[in-house]
Amino acid sequence: MKRRTLLHGSITTLALIAAWPALADAVADAKAVVDKYATRVTAWDGPKTSPKAQEGKTIVVLAGDLKNGGILGVTTGVEEAAKAIGWEVKVLDGAGSIGGRTAAFGQAMALKPAGIIINGFDAVEQGPALEQAKAAGIPLVAWHAGPVIGPDEKTGLFANVSTDAMEVSKAAADYAYVDAKGKPGVIIFTDSTYAIAIAKADKMKAEIEALGGKVLEYVDTPIAETSQRMPQLTTSLLQKYGDQWTHSLAINDLYFDFMGPSLAAAGKTGTDAPINVAAGDGSESAYQRIRAGQFQKVTVAEPLNLQGWQLVDELNRAFAGEQWSGYLSPLHVVTADNVEFDGGPKNTFDPDNGYRDEYRKLWGKM
Repeated sequence: MKRRTLLHGSITTLALIAAWPALADAVADAKAVVDKYATRVTAWDGPKTSPKAQEGKTIVVLAGDLKNGGILGVTTGVEEAAKAIGWEVKVLDGAGSIGGRTAAFGQAMALKPAGIIINGFDAVEQGPALEQAKAAGIPLVAWHAGPVIGPDEKTGLFANVSTDAMEVSKAAADYAYVDAKGKPGVIIFTDSTYAIAIAKADKMKAEIEALGGKVLEYVDTPIAETSQRMPQLTTSLLQKYGDQWTHSLAINDLYFDFMGPSLAAAGKTGTDAPINVAAGDGSESAYQRIRAGQFQKVTVAEPLNLQGWQLVDELNRAFAGEQWSGYLSPLHVVTADNVEFDGGPKNTFDPDNGYRDEYRKLWGKM
């Protein structure tokens, strides 16, 4: 019996040794993805041509929920860019509910703007209002209004602006995999209200499992209700999974705004597992948590202010009767090691690539 046990142990050891190169390669490949997106962003890779500024426009921003840091950051960028190009902006807040967004869209149509920006909610949710806008000849551009980047015939959007959401999700999942040395136990947080959120969460799940990691649970909970739901949900998940839960992956930083107290109450320090990693959007509170080492290690940030400028540029192209720019803005893996670069001191990913002057030159506003 003893000899059989020893032999079995030897076979197990040999199997582990044989598997090690494959694991090491997978970790190295995932780390290469993370490193690629963690570098500084200093070169302008956006459009080289654009129509000159179409003068005297009034536009409306329909914000899905201004409590969401991503939506707020994009709105601020739109306001900044509109001032540069010489337009007036009116911002309407949908306040995180379908009813609120429906009411805001109605207000927008009553204002008879030259163009409308849908900011941070699924365009298909407001189908009847979209039809009214199209019938009125009002161009529509959007940020995160669905899984399609660029023009969307289904919704009538001239352009839906985003980074490559699947790359954002892959980078977040790869970070968790590397950080867990190839053995992550992951809980994924998403919100099925939004098609883009499901697409991102599905990509993270697929990436973790393809690499050989384990997804403990896939949690669908409304992003608009994180303040009410996340504290108790965090406690319940800790009780259920304990030390198996090594990493959290969320489609937005907002999920982590309300986890800290529950983790601390369970005896966790800010750097203990579960390690929190967000696949977007790079909110101010996320930057603060990463800098302080308090219950979030990474956010895969989007250049929210730059995307606001891009939205204005896309509307300018629509007004001029031209095609969308085709630009996919850069993403950025933000960690404690690089948090002070590319706008980090202001708690945002604001690339040091001179995009403001580039757009002013395109519009003839230098």
